[in-house]
Amino acid sequence: MADNKQYITQVQDNGRVLISEEVIATIVAQSLTEIEGFVTLSNKPGADYADIVGKKNWGKGIKVVISENDEITIDCNVIVTYGTSVISVAKAIQEAAVSALDSMTGISVVDVNVNVCGIVRK
Repeated sequence: MADNKQYITQVQDNGRVLISEEVIATIVAQSLTEIEGFVTLSNKPGADYADIVGKKNWGKGIKVVISENDEITIDCNVIVTYGTSVISVAKAIQEAAVSALDSMTGISVVDVNVNVCGIVRK
């Protein structure tokens, strides 16, 4: 992402606003912290190596894909609390991501895909 950053462009009266994939991923990650049953994002193997080569959010649990017509798809790899409804937590994650991006940026999200990678006891 460091060399090939993709941005959402929003045209304003006095110019443009560019919002990067990293900003979108950070907003989504922060929105998840308030969800009952959400524990953490799940790192993919190789995440440490990705940091070294400059791919900051690769493997960090959130992948943002921006299409040519500025449609956004988000993939979240998460770990949830044992005993909670996985479906309810996943739905809350989807709603939180869409709501946070809409309120903070006005960006419309096409899909929020939730991959539950693990369950842990608290």
